Amino acid sequence: MFHQSRQTLKHTIALNLRRLKYGRPQPKVICVGLQKTGTTSLQYALSKLGYRVAGVYSIKDLDTPDQMRARAISLLPRFDAFADNPWCTYYRELDAAVPGAKFILTARDPEKWYTSVCKHFGDTPIRMHEWIYGVPAPVGNKEVYVGKLLSHQAAVRQYFADRPDDFMEFDVASGDGWDKLCAFLNKKVPGEAFPRLNTAAMRK
Repeated sequence: MFHQSRQTLKHTIALNLRRLKYGRPQPKVICVGLQKTGTTSLQYALSKLGYRVAGVYSIKDLDTPDQMRARAISLLPRFDAFADNPWCTYYRELDAAVPGAKFILTARDPEKWYTSVCKHFGDTPIRMHEWIYGVPAPVGNKEVYVGKLLSHQAAVRQYFADRPDDFMEFDVASGDGWDKLCAFLNKKVPGEAFPRLNTAAMRK
């Protein structure tokens, strides 16, 4: 009981310190773009705006896609913003779980996106990819990967078609940056360049 009380006190202190620094908690922000569409840049930008950001999480101990979804839901209270796989695939569930959330579809040219995915992941089998795309690796599976990208984007656009206050598209490669992001989130524009991270040049 004492341990639980101490943990609760630590959580309360941490929450109050965050409110002093950033103000009261804002609506959660969920990036619904697939990986390699500017998600790392968006994660860093959101962290600069004061959000606690969740990215990819381990699924080594999970056996099914349903367990992966359950883990995502269980992590919701710990963070303010969410991006990358597999968060982007759960926009319907997250919309129901966190009313008032803001959703951002990061977009990228499909050809450039597939080239980037192949350079990053190659032909190494990845279980999360198998659960999301239906195949374990991008190399040799262009039609499957690009098809998933396009169908996912179309489904997201249709789902949020009548909710312009809750949803926007964001293309880092085409020049979208602080002005567009901060206007959508009602945040002050930082006095620094918008981040462009996890590029091929950086990984070299």
